[in-house]
Amino acid sequence: MKVFTTGQVAKICKVAPRTVSKWFDAGRLKGYRIPGSQDRRIPREYLIKFLKEHGMPLGELEDETLAKVLVVAQDQIFIDNLKRELPERSFRISIASSGFDAGIQAESFHPDSVIVDFSIGKMESVQICQNLRKNSEFGEVILIALLPDDGSVTSFDRSCINETFKKPFDTALLAERLRTLIGSKKELAA
Repeated sequence: MKVFTTGQVAKICKVAPRTVSKWFDAGRLKGYRIPGSQDRRIPREYLIKFLKEHGMPLGELEDETLAKVLVVAQDQIFIDNLKRELPERSFRISIASSGFDAGIQAESFHPDSVIVDFSIGKMESVQICQNLRKNSEFGEVILIALLPDDGSVTSFDRSCINETFKKPFDTALLAERLRTLIGSKKELAA
C-alpha cells in the first residue's frame, strides 16, 4: 500500500502543505498520524477517493488508476458500444483507424491494451500485432484480436495475441475481460 506525506499530497494537488493538513484535521482527507509525532500519512486509495469526490485532477496518479485502451478499428458502432461499456472514471480510450495511426498512437498514448479489429484487413492487422510485440516497450501490452465471422479461414501466428473474439460478440463480455486483464496489473479506479 502506497502512502503519501502531506507534502507529497500538496504537490499532487498543487496546494500548500498546510491546506492538506487542514483537510486531514477536518476529517475530509482520511489517513493516520505517525505514533509519537504530528506527521500525517495519507494512503493512496484515500487520496484518489478524495480527489475524485472533489473533482480534482488525479495528476501523476492518473496512470496508476486509469486503464488505457487503444482500439484499432473503423466500425463506429463497435467503438461507441465499447465506450459505453468502459466507464470514463476507469478507462481512457484512443482510436486508430489504420496501422500507421496505431503506431503513432501507441507511442504517445502508452496503452495497457490494444484491440485490433481484423476487419480493417488481415495483413495490416497481423502487422500491427507483430510490430507491437517486436518493440520491448509494448511487451506487457494486452493484445486482443477481433476476428470477422465471414466464413474465411483466418490462419496466422496467434502467439503474439493474448485473446481473440470472433464477431459477432457481446461488447459487455469484451469490456469485462478488459477489466479483468488490466485490473490484475493495475488498481483501477472504482
